[in-house]
Amino acid sequence: GLKIAIDHLDEVIQLIRASKTPPEAKEGLRRRFTFSDRQAQAILDMRLQRLTGLERRKIIDEYEEIIKLIASLKEILANDALQYRIILEEMDEIREQFADARRTEIVDSEEEISLEDLIHEEDMVITVTRTGYVKRTALSAYRAQKRGGKGRKGMTPRAEDLVDTLFVASTHDYILVFTSAGKMHWLKVYRIPEVGADGKGKALVNLIQIVKDETVAAILAVRDFDENRFVVLSSRRGFIKKTALSAFGNPRAAGIIAIKIEDGDEVLSAGMSDGADEIFIATASGKSIRFKESDVRPMGRTTRGVIAIRTAKTDRLVAMEVLSGKPDILTISSCGYGKRTAEEEYRTQGRGGSGILNMRTTRKIGEVVASMEVEETDHVMIVTAKGKIIRMDISGVSRIGRATQGVRMIQLNEGDTVVSATRTSEEAEEDSA
Repeated sequence: GLKIAIDHLDEVIQLIRASKTPPEAKEGLRRRFTFSDRQAQAILDMRLQRLTGLERRKIIDEYEEIIKLIASLKEILANDALQYRIILEEMDEIREQFADARRTEIVDSEEEISLEDLIHEEDMVITVTRTGYVKRTALSAYRAQKRGGKGRKGMTPRAEDLVDTLFVASTHDYILVFTSAGKMHWLKVYRIPEVGADGKGKALVNLIQIVKDETVAAILAVRDFDENRFVVLSSRRGFIKKTALSAFGNPRAAGIIAIKIEDGDEVLSAGMSDGADEIFIATASGKSIRFKESDVRPMGRTTRGVIAIRTAKTDRLVAMEVLSGKPDILTISSCGYGKRTAEEEYRTQGRGGSGILNMRTTRKIGEVVASMEVEETDHVMIVTAKGKIIRMDISGVSRIGRATQGVRMIQLNEGDTVVSATRTSEEAEEDSA
């Protein structure tokens, strides 16, 4: 704009002198020379000294430099190779001006940090539904309640789903997931999604490769695969087998065979042993048997096992425990009743017998759904078909005889039943309102 003004300097001066006000002069410049508002204002603001020959030359030179710069920038924008060369030149200049010697030292180290090192270790309650939804919730989220309480809201399953299994394990443990068809899958506890006590969890099929017709039958926590320990597996129809734990240390993505299961049967439970323990088994009709683990010889993964207890065709196994020396056996029924009986009342028998009475089952009491070894300082967590969970002290459960019905442990809403229970060993938390 200044160049045009200088080229027509006499006409510009006459136009300005003939104008009565600055706005009139600006408008005249815009109409006469098609200047923009800013260009017209710049001419009006120009000092008289810039009208000298030297200043006029400077303006022309500045104009020519700007035109060259615009052409150069357009060329850079259109040429990738030129852009990279300029970047390299500028980086070299920065290095020459500011580069100095490294102040930190990089050294080799044999110590490695794994993902587990970043995971806080704590006990988790793992909840699994019958259709295979799993979640983990911190054990501390469930406060202890007194016997006969109404419980609190646990996992909220879909209308057609049922909460089936509870399991307590550390975030650093492996869990061995045994399916109803006898396969075993690996899973790290911390890889299970952590959600609130009333969350629905995530489908197990998204975490491990479970075949469509299979369900999760048992979950076992292990820290390492000691060759001197054994996995003990039982089936609903009364079979039992034990296999060296080391045989499960190298699973495949699609799982490995843990036990051979025949048509009409399915995996019930899994436990850990050292080879010299005792086994306790309970059935739905209220029968039980206790025998030495040595009665079961070690077998390979692909075998069926041997008979643990002979049951009626209408009966089935509901619990299998590898005994660890705790003083009592806790038994819980589907209608919410339970009892604690001294373990010494269950005499040791030979494997494969018909067993002895564990709990008197009636229409009011329901059938046995869980039976486990406990002691006074333990807790028990009970889960119902509609997702209610109660946690209570074992000390609050009456110790009574073996052939009895028990006492009410949880108030059930109409149509609800107890489907599972698990033992925990946390110290009882103070019950709060």
